[in-house]
Amino acid sequence: MSRSDATTRGGLRTGWTTGTCASAAAKAATIGLASGLGPMKVEVGLPGGDRVSFPVEVEAANRCVVVKDAGDDPDCTDGARMTATAEWSERFELRAGDGVGTVTKPGLGLPVGAPAINPVPRRMIRAAVAEVTDRPVVLTFEVPGGEDMATKTTNARLGIVGGISILGTTGIVRPFSTAAYRASVVQQVDVAAAQGEGTIVLCTGSRSEQAAQRLLPDLDEVCFVEVGDFTGIALRRAAAAGMDNAVFVGMAGKITKLAAGVMMTHFHRSTVDGNLMAEVAREAAAPDTVVDAASATATARHFFEACVAGDVIEPLRLLCERARNSCRGHSGLDIEVVMVDFDGDRVVARA
Repeated sequence: MSRSDATTRGGLRTGWTTGTCASAAAKAATIGLASGLGPMKVEVGLPGGDRVSFPVEVEAANRCVVVKDAGDDPDCTDGARMTATAEWSERFELRAGDGVGTVTKPGLGLPVGAPAINPVPRRMIRAAVAEVTDRPVVLTFEVPGGEDMATKTTNARLGIVGGISILGTTGIVRPFSTAAYRASVVQQVDVAAAQGEGTIVLCTGSRSEQAAQRLLPDLDEVCFVEVGDFTGIALRRAAAAGMDNAVFVGMAGKITKLAAGVMMTHFHRSTVDGNLMAEVAREAAAPDTVVDAASATATARHFFEACVAGDVIEPLRLLCERARNSCRGHSGLDIEVVMVDFDGDRVVARA
């Protein structure tokens, strides 16, 4: 497979994970170690059975670079120079050099102190090396600038220090992948649970997360997870991991969807229920202007602004209450739902 062949259904170009690039760099470095001459190109296998070739930059016979191409995905590691150095050893070993992270907290499926190279990339690297030699090697991975790249990821919160993680399950980066985001949410919940935290705080984005951290300053940073649209998955994962409590902090749109029992809240997959907003407005004995705002539009923001302008907060509290009940029924967790304004500056309602 050519590095530029694959496209998604939307016509966007796919790319290659850090795990795939690491396996290619490892194979190239091992070829150089065994033969004394680093290759200009290598081919490696993907977990699904396809094979892909990469150009190689040879810095020394046993030290080779593969430049990551993330395709059309806005990946902060796009262009990363994945560098592998191979040396003969008594046992097969992977090490983190400059720019590659080290695990410092449990919950990631890797031992504390290990390089942040996930299980699938580990298998890919071992398989790539086995195509060259059956002698054990130690491989040291480096990514110049990796520590700066890592500041744009959740690594620090997950307890991965010193650089980026080497990741991937399919070997392929699919632009704007919801599967990748979902996996990130699950991983963050797992790390919080592994640290013994009993409460998970789910936020829909950066503004609601900042509001949540102001609201709950005594909780460890690891407790706060930006779930995006994956509220239901995060709640189920927290319950399965033995956590007892959850707090959801968000804005009117997401909370209205949760109140309707919709746990996947992406705007393409679900719409705000205007009838539900009108129902809580009438239940709260809100003035006609508020009821009409719900009936006339399907946007939660318009309804929210009508409530705030009329100083009628009870309909918003009722939305929080219904969302709380939906989330409890979905997960069994004891949960509080907090609605913040659209700037994330203040709490407007909670239940």
